[in-house]
Amino acid sequence: MHFESSGRRIRLLLPAVLALGLLVGACGGGDDPLLIYSGRGEELVGPLIEEFRESSGLEVEVRYAGSTELAATLLEEGPSTEADVFFAQDPASLGLATPLMATLPSDVISAVPPRFRDRAQRWVGVSGRIRAVIYDRDQVQVSELPTGIDDLLNPRWTGMIGVAPTNGSFLAFVAAMILDRGEAATLQWLESLEALDPLDYPKNSPIVAAADNGEVGLGLVNHYYLLRLQAEGGGKRAANHFLSAGDPGSLVMPSGVGVLAESEQAEDAHSFIEFLLSETAQRYFAEQTYEYPLAAGVRPAASLPPIDSIPTPDIDLSDLHTALEKATDLVAQAGLL
Repeated sequence: MHFESSGRRIRLLLPAVLALGLLVGACGGGDDPLLIYSGRGEELVGPLIEEFRESSGLEVEVRYAGSTELAATLLEEGPSTEADVFFAQDPASLGLATPLMATLPSDVISAVPPRFRDRAQRWVGVSGRIRAVIYDRDQVQVSELPTGIDDLLNPRWTGMIGVAPTNGSFLAFVAAMILDRGEAATLQWLESLEALDPLDYPKNSPIVAAADNGEVGLGLVNHYYLLRLQAEGGGKRAANHFLSAGDPGSLVMPSGVGVLAESEQAEDAHSFIEFLLSETAQRYFAEQTYEYPLAAGVRPAASLPPIDSIPTPDIDLSDLHTALEKATDLVAQAGLL
């Protein structure tokens, strides 16, 4: 199964995939459909958007691409964009597009804790992914597992760590490290990681598969990939490990949504956000994609620890986009690209 991924530069070309709703909008600001730019993959959120279309009676059009590509498209289109909603996989992509976004009403987003919302209320998180270490239980003992990202630099792990240096989640992790530690310390950490001769993968899911078949001992991933593999009958040998040091290795990255300031269908766009934060959609994220529901009242999958029990770095997710380009530069400078 394919899930969304993002390129390493916002100037990558937009591969547009168009999905049209078939029903005429029941309320809305005009005859045009509600146009959603979705950086979340169609196989992942398509069923959820279809449920919104059916339950609301609104006509909905979706354009799918990588979150950073769509952010770049929005910046290029500017105030003339036809998009009404930006639904992205990460706060960095959302942050890039915030100059074009409207302030969201407090009553629409109040169910989500402030740390998972833009401080100016231009986007709100709807589901969460936690950075984790996947490990092969046949190669790595529990007593050897790292407590923080600095423990990953032990020579013990030479040639055993799987990374995806071009993947958006890895770059967001590096951006968080820049905000938390500064550029010099981040570059030093990346260079130390490169010295361990890590194994390079294009995205998270192959790293999880590699840990499950013994190809790697450890890997830097998002937590939910293992749960999806297990739901498909795999994941017998691999396990997730959540770091306890409170550093960027346990970053919580919310997917989120915002409304374009020039949208003539703000009311319908707000209805879409309210749907994503409803019990129906939050249960979908918990039970179908194995992400953390961020709205109050819905619990994550039983195998996951409570989100508040995971120590996280003290950074404002609203600032993550400011370090994204520098993160790519440092990853390249360290020789990981």
